[in-house]
Amino acid sequence: MNIGIRAAKAVIGGALLLLLAACASGPQFSQIESGLTAPASDRGRIFVYRTAVFGAAIQPSVKVNGETVGTAAPQGVFYIDRPPGTYKISTTTEVTRSVSLTLEAGEMRYVRLGVSLGFLVGHVYPELVDASVGSSEIKDCHFMGSQAK
Repeated sequence: MNIGIRAAKAVIGGALLLLLAACASGPQFSQIESGLTAPASDRGRIFVYRTAVFGAAIQPSVKVNGETVGTAAPQGVFYIDRPPGTYKISTTTEVTRSVSLTLEAGEMRYVRLGVSLGFLVGHVYPELVDASVGSSEIKDCHFMGSQAK
């Protein structure tokens, strides 16, 4: 019985380590937020983040208008700066999920990546959230960098 308990603890410990390794690393966004520069005056900023740890092993690429800009890492946040226009943010696992948004110069938009069950693997789906919600939710996420263009 004692061996069974030790084996169970080892399995649980290993699973926890894998879960932690699958999450984004880096400083919490709240720690670096004050040091970020604003986007150029002719650009807006799109924050993309994932608060959920559920489905941690599922980390598809995040694309904006077909261009890969980041990864859907659990508890991670990154941003992209773009000129005003319409943008399609998408992820693909078994299926492609996307959301479109219009970005204005000087505007901050927030796209949360949710996770749902799929047939073979989970689905990571982007959803547009209000700035008041997004700016609050990203504070505990780990900053994964930016792609300012």
